[in-house]
Amino acid sequence: MTTDNHYNQYQSPLSERYASKEMCYIFSDHYKFSTWRKLWIALAEAQHELGLQAITEAQISEMKRFQGVINFDVAREYEKTLRHDVMSHIHAYGEQCPAAKPIIHLGATSAYVQDNTDLIQMKDALHLLLAKLTNIIKILSDQAIAYKDIAALSFTHFQSAQPTTLGKRFCLWLQDYLFDLEELETRIKKLRFHGAKGTTGTQASFMLLFNNDTEKVKKLDALVTKKMGFNAYYPVTGQTYSRKIDSQIMFCLAGIAQSSYKFSNDIRLLQHMKEVEEPFEKNQVGSSAMAYKRNPMRCERIAAIARYVLCNCLNPAFTAASQWFERTLDDSANKRISIPEAFLAVDGILDIVLNVTAGLNVYPQVIAGNLQNELPFMVTENILMEIVNAGGDRQEYHERIRKHAIETADRMKEEGIKNNLLEKIAEDAAFSRIQSKIKEISDPQRLIGRSVQQVEEFINSEVSPILKQHSHLIDKKWIPTLHV
Repeated sequence: MTTDNHYNQYQSPLSERYASKEMCYIFSDHYKFSTWRKLWIALAEAQHELGLQAITEAQISEMKRFQGVINFDVAREYEKTLRHDVMSHIHAYGEQCPAAKPIIHLGATSAYVQDNTDLIQMKDALHLLLAKLTNIIKILSDQAIAYKDIAALSFTHFQSAQPTTLGKRFCLWLQDYLFDLEELETRIKKLRFHGAKGTTGTQASFMLLFNNDTEKVKKLDALVTKKMGFNAYYPVTGQTYSRKIDSQIMFCLAGIAQSSYKFSNDIRLLQHMKEVEEPFEKNQVGSSAMAYKRNPMRCERIAAIARYVLCNCLNPAFTAASQWFERTLDDSANKRISIPEAFLAVDGILDIVLNVTAGLNVYPQVIAGNLQNELPFMVTENILMEIVNAGGDRQEYHERIRKHAIETADRMKEEGIKNNLLEKIAEDAAFSRIQSKIKEISDPQRLIGRSVQQVEEFINSEVSPILKQHSHLIDKKWIPTLHV
């Protein structure tokens, strides 16, 4: 039996298989605890700048030297005794910074480092998702234009309906992701800092430190907020910021999961029809038994992880609803799991979507063949209008077309013949007056309505401005090669 601990304990598939190294780092212990130390430094700097005599520049310099050098083992030993993660890291940091030890965390409560770090992590994670989502939108936009006039069979109820174009279908996926990007931007814009609020959000401890100087305490909040890269802080909090913030962000992530789930399902159906396929590598194995298979495993993985996100978003919702007064600690254990894993899951989803969209295989001949097999039924109304315009009786010709259509449909299902309805109508002497027009009438491009123009208008008016706004984020580096 192996003695490697990596193989002897549970490892999250989200960090091991799906999420990017960038997202994993944002929610790593090193990122978390080095951010705690940045917050303690920012607090000490602000207090010093506002004239607090107890804090010196030498102490701050000492803290800065060890900001990224975290003595995890020491903190772990302290936590065995103290049973408190924040106090454990205060003591561990104090061992490295003996001169600064007396003033680390001065006037603050645990939520100062915990909540502010959560907000910083989510802010950075949202920006990472924004970059990936922007690149997905860019790829789908280019493909929508490339395929804007490829007529394709559309479906309602997964039954054949009036033709669309492949580019128009891409716009349906694209629009969902645009909604997600708008919501993502809103969450980033509205995200604020918790700030320096004290034990129950009243800032009483800081009022004591600054001899009831309200202006200095307000400046302390603003200074720390600015030092940590935020433009604003929440004006009122309990011990913690409102857990509704977590819930709002998680439902934003759930929206991305919804869009990705729908996209992946559509691709899976199109792959069954052999019209569009997700990437399939040269040595990839589709099935251990059926060697010929090309299973849509990437899109199936998108759907699988998306289901997790959709279920998980209820965790922060219940947490927000169940907090008592200024705070209770039943949020903590749940937040440690539900928030990071939601971000890791959506990050993994977007990496797969990037990989799939960038490598889609499109088969125009199959698309045309599938459309042609259903098209004759769809053009019967056009044929009816033409024959009436040529002097025919609508009711008489409606009945003739109906009989030909029913006979053709029955033979297609019972005998497996190809759809020959147009040939049957052309061979019917009663339709001789429009026989020369039947081919023209059945041209798919006459049946796609404004699909091509809709694609062009949508891209120009809705998509291009967004891509221009975020052009600095567009980069092929975001398109991952999946190894599992």
